Amino acid sequence: MSADPSGEPPAGRLRPTTAGALTLWGVVGLVGGWALRPLAEQVRDTAPIVTWAQPLALLLVAAILGATAFFTWRTLHVHEERLEPQQAVNRLVLARACALVGALVAGGYLGYALSWVGVDTELGSQRVWRSVIAGLAGIAIVVTSLLLERACRVKTEEHES
Repeated sequence: MSADPSGEPPAGRLRPTTAGALTLWGVVGLVGGWALRPLAEQVRDTAPIVTWAQPLALLLVAAILGATAFFTWRTLHVHEERLEPQQAVNRLVLARACALVGALVAGGYLGYALSWVGVDTELGSQRVWRSVIAGLAGIAIVVTSLLLERACRVKTEEHES
């Protein structure tokens, strides 16, 4: 098969999630999270509180994605079994969506944490640290999503020889 001059992958193949897309969603989240505190204070006279539920829920999502990536990789590459086409597509779509949303969430929480840096209030430092932990959990979602996306890759006939 000859390569397409436009650089597009052959029909029926998907490219991995790009760093550019993840960066774009992360920056959008960063700006949104940074803008949330002043907007909330202007509209509601108080900024949102970050409880432990948010970072723990994000860590749970990252753990589920990591386990799914491990079991998918093991099924395809160790046991050399095949997934049903619908299962493979579902896992790939899940991985891509979670990677993009994870970047948005990570940026949002890290932006919210940045908006509290230097603000001396009763709950300011608590909001910073919990937001940073939630942002790191968002990054964990991105990483495990990319691992799941990578686990969904299968060898093609042209790469086996």
